[in-house]
Amino acid sequence: MAKAAEVQAGERLVRVSSPDRVIYEATERTPEVTKLMVCDYVASVGEGLMRALRGRPTALERWPSGVREGMRLAVGPQDRGADGFYQKRVPKGAPDYLETVRVTFPSGRTAEEICPHEIAVPVWCAQMGTLVFHPWPVRDDDVDHPDELRIDLDPQPGTSFADAVRVAGVARELLEELGMRGFVKTSGNRGVHVFVRIEPRWEFTDLRHAAIGFGRELARRDDQVTVAWWKEERGTRIFVDYNQNNRDRTIASAYSLRPLPGAPVSTPLTWDDLAILEDPRELNLFTVPERLAAGDPWAGIEDVAYSLDPLLELWETLPGGELNFPPDYPKMPGEPPRVQPSKKVAAHWDEAGNRLDV
Repeated sequence: MAKAAEVQAGERLVRVSSPDRVIYEATERTPEVTKLMVCDYVASVGEGLMRALRGRPTALERWPSGVREGMRLAVGPQDRGADGFYQKRVPKGAPDYLETVRVTFPSGRTAEEICPHEIAVPVWCAQMGTLVFHPWPVRDDDVDHPDELRIDLDPQPGTSFADAVRVAGVARELLEELGMRGFVKTSGNRGVHVFVRIEPRWEFTDLRHAAIGFGRELARRDDQVTVAWWKEERGTRIFVDYNQNNRDRTIASAYSLRPLPGAPVSTPLTWDDLAILEDPRELNLFTVPERLAAGDPWAGIEDVAYSLDPLLELWETLPGGELNFPPDYPKMPGEPPRVQPSKKVAAHWDEAGNRLDV
């Protein structure tokens, strides 16, 4: 095993143990990636990564042994022994320069989460096996009022990245009609993400309703779009995952790696560059730093914060009412029954979506 190495991260040197550990195996288009290369990558995209993370509570997606075919990510208590896991609380052994912020989960429990203010923190997280950074859409000075709307365009089976790109173009047009500017990035896989800075005046429930309203209007304009929560109802369409705007629901940050072959990156793009991108795997650990050095397409994302009112008006005026929350959430007011439509027996539920004892 190689001796520990050091990575320059801003004004600090970050120690990297087991620097030669292979995190990504070689593919037909990319060589193998070591732990030291991951840490160097994180330092090299510091400008863009810190634009996405600075001052935000951030959960870590850690893959300490690297990424291999067949490895699993733990998403619940049933996944003990999985290879990757989410870390929402500050890991042990954190350096003294790491800052934290207290957040409240939907259950009412609280935790201290990492809150990066300098690039040395993400580099240290990478040394701890972090590949994906999951920032909340809030800042540490007001963790209950989001400042970012996140539109997650998720291709369903039978659809492609090209379909998501086309729908993203429709989303851009809709945002512009509403007087808003969206910033687009690849998900690092097949999806597309559109972020909009908003004024931090609304609660998470409002943010979620704004995403539902936007998704419904998008679906009204384009029959390849859906906001259906149940997979059996989505069909071969692009799903607008409105629930990514709930409290404690996050999306991979700009410039995060993804745990997939070839070390792909969730990469900010101009709208013109997105329109001509055929394969998001071209955007990876080896190619993205040079793109960022030529200029960050998201450099202006902080310039204007928009009102949610136009999207909340869509929520209020378009038919459909409340939609389902994630299964780990408590039952929410007005929420439909948490049962697949194909398995629902109408006589077992009241009008408020509560199961009857029959």
